[in-house]
Amino acid sequence: MASTDTSGSTSTGTSAKNGGPGGTTTIADNVVATIAGIAVRESDGIYALGGSASRALGSVRDRMSKAPDPSRGVKVEVGETQTAVDLDVIVEYGEPIAEDAKDIRTRVTDAVETMTGLEVVEININVLDVHLPGSDDEGEDGGRRSDRVQ
Repeated sequence: MASTDTSGSTSTGTSAKNGGPGGTTTIADNVVATIAGIAVRESDGIYALGGSASRALGSVRDRMSKAPDPSRGVKVEVGETQTAVDLDVIVEYGEPIAEDAKDIRTRVTDAVETMTGLEVVEININVLDVHLPGSDDEGEDGGRRSDRVQ
């Protein structure tokens, strides 16, 4: 977890120096993972996050909780002032993977640094698979329905 002393020079909040109360802000790992996961899902060319087993378990968990887990396929290490992010992604067929990876790194860095004040020092992207159009497996497609049945 990241912990920031708001009376220090690396504060992300209001400090006693600025006329506000001092204190610390602690940011849990799952907060950073959620922010990164949402940023990745907003990127073009990404079909899903996580591997097959992760997505299958996540699908069951999503049905039980009635809400998707935005941190699925995201692992983070959070230090005092820095964070590193590991992503497992499945890309859409035909997408330029190198360009998609650059876009993901930009989006994740912007989102995490803006929202948490932590410096993103590393983003590792593991491309696990390529999604082919029309190859949706029931239960793994995030709720999308096939064009074959109504």
